[in-house]
Amino acid sequence: MITASDIMETNIICVNPDTDITRAVEVLLNNHINGAPVVDKREELVGILCQSDLIFQQKELPIPPIFTILDGIIPLASSKKLEDEFQKISATKVKQAMVTDVTTVAPETPVAEIASLMVEKHFHTIPVVDGKKLVGIIGKEDILKTMIPKA
Repeated sequence: MITASDIMETNIICVNPDTDITRAVEVLLNNHINGAPVVDKREELVGILCQSDLIFQQKELPIPPIFTILDGIIPLASSKKLEDEFQKISATKVKQAMVTDVTTVAPETPVAEIASLMVEKHFHTIPVVDGKKLVGIIGKEDILKTMIPKA
């Protein structure tokens, strides 16, 4: 059975939470990658930053729907959601734009399980962690390579 440790990339391109957004964009573009794990000083995974998180900055801030009655204003949308969107749109550091609830796999996770995660959740890359420490990353290409017979 092929596992994550058999196919993961161990030369990982990472950013840290305090990296400037413009620098993070350069890292993704220069390395032709969809996303990068975000690690702290202990090399522990604290988030992931994807192109979609950065593209979010080009989105217009939505005007929340409101309802007025008797000169009172009643918001029809969550102020927390609006606040989160505003923070992402105005992010200047990776920590403001990254996703912190990261789906990860362990080194012993079977490839079939990783492939299912990628398909069902529409992930392009999945970090591999041992405890909290980032030890590798798996992309769609890594899964595809398992389909080619070795000579």
